[in-house]
Parts: sequence; C-alpha cells; structure tokens
Amino acid sequence: MSVNGKKVLHIDRNNYYGGETASITPLEELYHRFNVIGPSEPMGRGREWNVDLIPKKWNIDLIPTFLMANGQLVKLLLYTEVTRYIDFKVVDESYVYKAERIHKVPCTEEEAMVSDLMGIFEKRRFRKFLLYVMNFNEHDAKTHQDIDPKKVTMREVYRRFDLGPDVMAFTGHALALYRTDDYLDMPCLETINRIKLYYESLLKYSKSPYLYPLYGLGELPQGFARLSALYGGIYMLNKPVDEIVMEKGLVVGVRSEGEIAHCKKLICDPSYVPDQVKKIGRVIRVICILSHPIRNTNECTSCQIIIPQTQVNRKSDIYVCMVSCAHCVASDGKYVAIISTTVETENPDKEIQPALDLLEPIDQKFVTIADQYIPKHDGTKNQIFISRSYDATTHFETTCDDIKDIFQRMTGATLDFKDMLNVDTKMDKEDTE
Repeated sequence: MSVNGKKVLHIDRNNYYGGETASITPLEELYHRFNVIGPSEPMGRGREWNVDLIPKKWNIDLIPTFLMANGQLVKLLLYTEVTRYIDFKVVDESYVYKAERIHKVPCTEEEAMVSDLMGIFEKRRFRKFLLYVMNFNEHDAKTHQDIDPKKVTMREVYRRFDLGPDVMAFTGHALALYRTDDYLDMPCLETINRIKLYYESLLKYSKSPYLYPLYGLGELPQGFARLSALYGGIYMLNKPVDEIVMEKGLVVGVRSEGEIAHCKKLICDPSYVPDQVKKIGRVIRVICILSHPIRNTNECTSCQIIIPQTQVNRKSDIYVCMVSCAHCVASDGKYVAIISTTVETENPDKEIQPALDLLEPIDQKFVTIADQYIPKHDGTKNQIFISRSYDATTHFETTCDDIKDIFQRMTGATLDFKDMLNVDTKMDKEDTE
C-alpha cells in the first residue's frame, strides 16, 4: 500500500515488529512466556536463539514456516525488493511419514527410482504422471491429454495413471501439500498446479523446494516495515488499541491513549475485533528444543516432515519442521522442531504423539492450543478488513491467498503474484546457500 502511494499507519500493541509473528530472543523469554522453569543445563548464549513465536491467547502466530522457492511470497518479496533486507538459506530435505517410518521425498528422477515409497511398477507409472504434470499448460489443450482440468477430478486422474493409495497420499500431501483428502473430488487443475509449483521450487536449489530466513521469520515483518518506511509508512510500536472508532457503520479511526488516528480503511488480525470473527476450529502447536538432529534424516540441520492423515487415522495431516544454528535460530548443536496440526479430538496431546515419537529425546517442549478464526464479513460495508488465522500448514501459500483476497476486497483489483516477475531473474543464489 505504501509503495502504491497510500498513507499507511501501522499500530502495534507490542514493542517489537511483527506482533505475534516475531521471533523470540533471548531464549529465556520463551521459558518466561510459558511459565516454564529455565533450562537445567547451559543452552549457549540466550541471544543466539531466535525462536518463532507461538502466542497463548490468539492464533495469530507465525510458527517456523518455510517459503516455497518459487512460491507466491518469494515473488512478492522480490517484487517489492524486501529481499535487500533478508538473507535466506535452503532447507536441507523434505520427508514424508509412511508405515511408522520417515522417507525422503524424491528430489530427482534417480531418487524416485530407488525410493521405497513406491513399488517398482508404481515408480514407472508415477514417472509418467510426473512428466504429464510438468508438461501441463493450463492454456494449451494439447498438453491435457484429453483431461478437462476444470471438470475431471484428481481422483480420476490418479485412476487414469493407475496410481495406488500410497502414491496418492504421498503426492497429495507431500507434493501438492493438501491438509486433507477433500481435494480428491475437486477439479484437478489446482492440484496439478500445486505439484508443478513444488517441482519448480525444487529445481531452484535441488536440495528441497523450501527456503527459510536467517535469524527467523521475525525478519519478514521487519523487512516489510523498512520498505514501508521508505515510502512514507509510519510504524508505532508499543501502542495499545483502545477502540476502533465507527461513524454511520464505517470505520473512521483508531483510538489509542486518548488520541484518534483517522483512517478510511482498516486492516487487522482477529484479536483486534473479536466480535467480528467466528471460530472455525483449533490448532495445536508444539515447540521442541532438541540436542540432536531428527533420526533418519541424514543428520540434516533443517527439514520438513509431513505425516499424512491416512497414516495415523486422522482427517488432517500433522506437520513437523526443524531448523537449527544453520539458520541462526539456535545455539551450536541445538535444534528447534515445531509440530502443528488441526485439533480433531478432546485429547490434542495424544493426536501429536506420532510426531513427538520422531523427535525423542526432547530437551524441552512448549505447547499451545489456539482457536482459529475467520471474519464474519468481507469488510466492504464497514471498511474493516480482517485476516484469517494461520492454519497448520508449514508453508506460506495459504497466507498469500489470504493477502490476495484482502487486497481484492479493499481495492477491487486483483493482486496476482504469478505475473509480478520471473523469480529466476532476481533471486541471487548466494543469498540462499
């Protein structure tokens, strides 16, 4: 908005950038927030830690979440040149859970042919399917192979390539990154594009399709704050919001400490307008401090593990992401792993047990269960535009969809990250190695 010439005032009740999307430092602050007695052994210097925040009241957090190398957020960062303020590192590897073991998601055709995720005949069929996806062009009917992408379901596409349940689970959840199996009975176009995005991102750096900012996700809001300031945006930290001022059903300002900042439009998260949002579920998230890399991950310093719902008799996936000192978020020899999933029962702790088993032994864990909210209205009548709560996924694609939706509701224009630029022309590999 600032870049486009709008006058922007950003008010934050916290004394740091990013609100609940900040990264906590020093480590002692994390223990303090959860009322946990400090570590029994030295954990390095406290300021070597930058643990992405999990709040205790509102689900407006930004847990360690990875960026797809060719995804929407990276394109936005490059388009706005926020990357001048942030350095990234490629996440080492991506894994998927099957039969109580984790398996590396194949990064190359050679890896696919030796992967134990599939039998020998399914590997050939999967390769044929993957070639179809990579050659697919939404606007070129010749690449569709008599499949109408807007009518034929993904379940039917799998059937045409004779792919079994295990391959379907691996493809839909580890590549297309769906949280549930609802996508199977929807038109296949979005799923095909998701799989293309995964492999296009993977081709950038070969190791995995994911990036993570050095010093944690708190660098993202700080980068956008600096950019906004260059174009006249004003940030006010440690400023409480006492009241959202309305006149004739329209927002006209925000009252803080006896003063009113006047405005014509307001963007906020659910915590500022609890009467204008509704609860749609809950998410459990657990920060785990480790003194070792996760078992069976080739001693990698960062990774993602997806536990598909079908492997643990659930309706939604469980996500695990792990970062370390390699990303300047922990002391040397220490690791930060985060588990997240949608709550489905009255015993959330039991739901994440398969993920906890993968991480043992755990030095310390911090658990939070937060409600998920969505706005009750689109904001066009009162000009208050409310973001959705973050979901359980470990990538930013759903968040970017929310940003595009808010932008369109506010301006009536479409914000299309795909058309912003060709990432290859601006991403400097030296910043991500």
